[in-house]
Amino acid sequence: MNKQQLANRIWASANNMRNKIDANEYKDYILGLIFYKFLSDTEVKYFIEDCEWEEDELVELVENYEDMNMKNAIAECQEHIGFFIEYKYLFNTWLTDTEFSVATLSEALSNFERLMSENFASVYAGIFKTLREGLSKLGDNPSAQTKALKGLIKLIKDIPTDGSQDYDVLGYIYEFLISNFAAHAGKKAGEFYTPHEVAMVMSEIVAEHHKEKESLEIYDPTSGSGSLLITIGKAVSKHIRGKNKVKYYAQELKENTYNLTRMNLVMRGIIPQNIVTRCADTLEEDWPIHEEGSDIDKPLAVDAVVSNPPYSQHWDPTNKEMDARFAQYGLAPKTKADYAFLLHELHHLKSDGILTIVLPHGVLFRGKAPKRFDKDGNLLPIEEREEGQAEGQIRANLIEKNNIDAIIGLPANIFFGTGIPTLIMVLKKNRGDEGVLIIDASKGFIKDGKQNKLRASDVKKIADTYRERKNIPGYSRVVSRDEIRRNEYNLNIPRYVDSSEAAVKYDIYSTMFGGIPNTEISDLGTYWTAFPTLQQDIFAAEADKPYSSVKAENVLDTILANADVKAFKANFAAAFADFQTMLHQRLVNHVEDVKELEENDNISADIFRRIAPLPLVDKYAAYQILTDHWQGIMGDIEIIQTEGMGACNVVEPKYKMVKDKNGVEQEVPDGEKGRIMPFDLVQHVYFQTELNDLTAISERIEAINGEVDAIKDDFNDDEQETYLDAEKDGALDKNKIKADAKPKADVEPDTKDKLKAIVALWDEQSKAKKTLSKKTLELLAKTKEKIETLDMHEISALLDKKWIEPVTTAISAMPDAVIATLADAVQSLAEKYSVTYHDIERDLASSKQTLADLVSQLTGDEFAIKGLTELIKG
Repeated sequence: MNKQQLANRIWASANNMRNKIDANEYKDYILGLIFYKFLSDTEVKYFIEDCEWEEDELVELVENYEDMNMKNAIAECQEHIGFFIEYKYLFNTWLTDTEFSVATLSEALSNFERLMSENFASVYAGIFKTLREGLSKLGDNPSAQTKALKGLIKLIKDIPTDGSQDYDVLGYIYEFLISNFAAHAGKKAGEFYTPHEVAMVMSEIVAEHHKEKESLEIYDPTSGSGSLLITIGKAVSKHIRGKNKVKYYAQELKENTYNLTRMNLVMRGIIPQNIVTRCADTLEEDWPIHEEGSDIDKPLAVDAVVSNPPYSQHWDPTNKEMDARFAQYGLAPKTKADYAFLLHELHHLKSDGILTIVLPHGVLFRGKAPKRFDKDGNLLPIEEREEGQAEGQIRANLIEKNNIDAIIGLPANIFFGTGIPTLIMVLKKNRGDEGVLIIDASKGFIKDGKQNKLRASDVKKIADTYRERKNIPGYSRVVSRDEIRRNEYNLNIPRYVDSSEAAVKYDIYSTMFGGIPNTEISDLGTYWTAFPTLQQDIFAAEADKPYSSVKAENVLDTILANADVKAFKANFAAAFADFQTMLHQRLVNHVEDVKELEENDNISADIFRRIAPLPLVDKYAAYQILTDHWQGIMGDIEIIQTEGMGACNVVEPKYKMVKDKNGVEQEVPDGEKGRIMPFDLVQHVYFQTELNDLTAISERIEAINGEVDAIKDDFNDDEQETYLDAEKDGALDKNKIKADAKPKADVEPDTKDKLKAIVALWDEQSKAKKTLSKKTLELLAKTKEKIETLDMHEISALLDKKWIEPVTTAISAMPDAVIATLADAVQSLAEKYSVTYHDIERDLASSKQTLADLVSQLTGDEFAIKGLTELIKG
């Protein structure tokens, strides 16, 4: 299975085992054990691959072994990988250790602490403290704890940690589990996790800024699980040649979470020399700093700082007025540390560095900034300016020192544990005077359960807009410092970018007398520009009035028949004429050479190039189509690159999750499947005739049910009483019907005919079901045999159908979506004014007259009828 399938399986099993342990605590056990497995496998790989040892030589490795060669081997191991684990404590040893218990793990963790290299203490010291101290929560007694522990070991034993795929599988699964634990940890999730999509926005910005660098130092002062730092590092690494060129600085206050940071960094294949971490309060004591004795200034400056600090947290600003981090900007209020974190990070930024930080919107407008202009917009003399409140003063200083580069508003409810809207602020120490880019990306998201989630296209649009510093109506604008000053340093996004939907407007004349205002037709101007002759095909102008009517009988047909629209569709088809061939060439023909990030960038750039000259088509919608299919394609490619093309011929057991009698989900066999090639795809290509036969049989089985129900509905009262089972909601009594349908049964002829017809239909249905079952098994056997004997030409064609066709088909349908949107807009305009107040008044008067005429024909009290008639007329 690929890494996504493996991660899903582990999470599903972990959920079953979690029982009453809180998700935020349970993660410490499973993630800690995954890390221990990683270290064990790292050591085994070192001895077998680097030292060329045999498996049985590892058995002799014990710490007190008298052989000097063994002692030297242990010392060299500690020097190279930073630790040493005795053979009896290696993860894989436990799989066959019948005496393994919770005490064994406790001993192993203590032994690890004792035998790690002092040179790597900053990376490994105390890293298993949370795991060791929490073992008692796995059960009420050692026996229960051991049982739970064995279950965890069995669960994670299949995770590959041998580095064969650059640690990507392990890193992916670790990130997957962290994100899922975050989703179940409620408000505690914010302590350790930044959603991956938000991290991707920040990483794209940082990577673009430093794309020419040959090495990089990055720092996260509130590192949490380390996922944000790692995402940034991975993004910048794609521009850097060679390995180990990124150095990571991480600081975290909570010890449990700090351990997650270190584990996560180590498991991504980052060498210990490039990991510098600290468990401390970021705001209390400045860090990172240069080593003692260095001639360089004490604070350490880095290329990029990234963070998602706790929002509006209390802190102690006492005696920090002269702290170099805050002295030039001001102190954040003690109840809101947001700007304290920001200024700490800015302080540690190199002159050519970049800072991205996630903050609540309050930092944009809280606190009164110094008033620098009078009511007429004239600059006030310094002595007449007002002193601002803390956050307002800091905000004003950041603007005046030209540090704020961009503000990106994110959707609400995007972070686990809080529904408040947030933003990403981008800062630099040295900028030109190009103004502040403000992006309102709050409307671009998709619902994902209870959370909102940025789509890949949303991330890319933000990153592109930032890179190009584009002004996009309703989305982004570059704002001058003078305009911000006139707004008294209030940076609230709606002041500068209005992303709200336009209010629905109604024309008074049209509501009274009909007709569509030409001004509202002009609101669709982008379409009339793209299709110059289309407006006159759809609308007829009213003489001497700024109004029109829809003259097209069928709007959609009229649009499709227009020459400009036909040319638009033809141009789109021509632009993507060889797109499928290009994708096949890159992904299928060179499948073993595909590099995920590079290939995604190349194909995305190709899509944008094709769309660039075409009007109305949203390039980000096309990009989203690609990314919607990308993960599935890459999952297959990962398997092929690991196992070879032979994986396309593999048929393997399929499993499904079912609940046992205790409500615990378990995996059970559920037939077979192709490791790469789906059965249904192979069947549609090679066995369509057989599929048609199965469909026909299934339809006949369903039709028989309808015919039986029709006879049942024709039962008279006596037949219903005799042959329907009242205790089973009126279901047919099969035994009684079969008995009375026999020749010797004493039943009325009409009734017997009905019963015989039902029995005949049941017999036909029974035979059809047996035939269906038999043919289904035969088709499955044929499909399995076909997959196992596919040649390279057939594999290539099937991969094209599985990977390429869904993407090209969806993209080729984009012009139709544009046309459908226009047709809907025109139809809405027509319906908007189709019924006027004049029509309503006329119809109401007519209805009143009709009712009055009817009332006047009534007999009875003459005066009452006359009065009622006049009342109705009004």
